[in-house]
Amino acid sequence: MMIKPPIAELVQKAGSRYLLTIETAKRARQLTDGKQPLIETKSGKEVTIAAEEIYEDKLNYIHTPDIGTLN
Repeated sequence: MMIKPPIAELVQKAGSRYLLTIETAKRARQLTDGKQPLIETKSGKEVTIAAEEIYEDKLNYIHTPDIGTLN
């Protein structure tokens, strides 16, 4: 079975599996709450739509410094 979009390419775009999971979950929640998809897709599943948006570079993760870091 072929997974589309490929997980390895999604991880590469997100930077790590952790960030991919967080970004996908946050976007899927937004879609569940009524936000409109940023892409044309045949899928009706929020997680799949979120993964496709990441794959097509429609979402950008903004890295913020750790809250627990002391200067």
